[in-house]
Parts: sequence; structure tokens; C-alpha cells
Amino acid sequence: MAEALAVHAPTHGAEDAHRAKLAMWLFLASEVMFFSGFIAAYIVLRNATPAGQNNPFNIENRHLSVPLATVNTMALILSSFTMALAVAAGQRGDKAKTSMYLICTILLGTLFLGIKGVEYGTKFSHHIFPSTNVFYGCYFVLTGFHGLHVLIGVLALFILAVGNERAVLRDMHSGGNTPMANPCAIECTGLYWHLVDIVWIFLFPLLYLL
Repeated sequence: MAEALAVHAPTHGAEDAHRAKLAMWLFLASEVMFFSGFIAAYIVLRNATPAGQNNPFNIENRHLSVPLATVNTMALILSSFTMALAVAAGQRGDKAKTSMYLICTILLGTLFLGIKGVEYGTKFSHHIFPSTNVFYGCYFVLTGFHGLHVLIGVLALFILAVGNERAVLRDMHSGGNTPMANPCAIECTGLYWHLVDIVWIFLFPLLYLL
């Protein structure tokens, strides 16, 4: 009986991980369609707006901070790298490095949100809101929903990092080998994080450069 359980336990674990990854990929597919709809609407509105000096799409984006957006872009690109390292460390069972890379990713995501908060604060202080014109309506919707996704990702990574760090501390005090946070959960969260980064790669030139 014990041998049968030993044989089937890893199989069930692998099946659960496969189902979790499949569910995450389906969720990410729905997120791709979600953001694709918003981006397509922005492109349609931009092309439908008559060209000229009063076209807000050609005027207002000049008032956005390209340097801040560039820093944010670099932060998210670097966070994808640290997230990939966290996933790799988790698959190896290296709890210490997993925690380190998760924390680095969290800090970079928090930096992104902080800079975006500065941008929003600057716009609000100049009485610029989503209702100001069609460009800022699109800008706040696109970056707002993206920022919400970044926040959700940061919170998910924080929960994983706390759980994993507790295992590291228990090992330090007991000298044992406490199981780390679920590597599959880290990998699935990593897939979500990479999607968030990819979406920003599209938003950055679309809103700030074109």
C-alpha cells in the first residue's frame, strides 16, 4: 500500500501542476483579449480623430514624461529577468535565491507603481483627468488597468515570498529542510508577470512615442 502511494503521489502532483498551468494559460488568453480590445479601441479612436493642430492624440502625448516612462520600461524588463530567475531557483528547490529574486521583482514592480503614481499626481495637479479629452481618457484607462494588473502581481509575489521566507527561517532555526512555496504557483505567477510586462512594451510606444 505504501509503495502504491509512493508511486502515485508524484503523478498526482504532476497532474495538478499541469492543470494549474493550463488554467493559467487560459486565463492569460482572456487577458490578452481584454487588453487587445482596449488597444484596438485606442488605435481606432486615434485614426478616426481628424488630423490637425487640435488633434489631442498629436498634442497631449507630448506632455507625457518619456524619461519616467523609459525608467518604468527598464524596471519591468529587469523584473521579467528576476522573475525568470525566481522560477528557475524554485524549480531547483533553492529557497534562499527564490526569496531573493521574488523580492527583487516585487521592488521593481513597486518602483513601477511609484513612478506611475508620480505621473498621475502631476496630471491631477494640473487638473488633467480622464474627462479632459479623448486622449487622456484612453491614457488613464489603458495605464490604469495595466497598473491594477501590476499591483495584483506584486501582491501575489509578496504572498509567495512571505511563505517561502518563512520556510527559509524555519530551516535556519531547526536545521531542517522545510518545503518551499509551491514551485508551480511561482511559475504560474511568473507567466502572469511576463504578460503584464509584454503589455507595457506595447503601451509605452503607443502612448508616449507615437
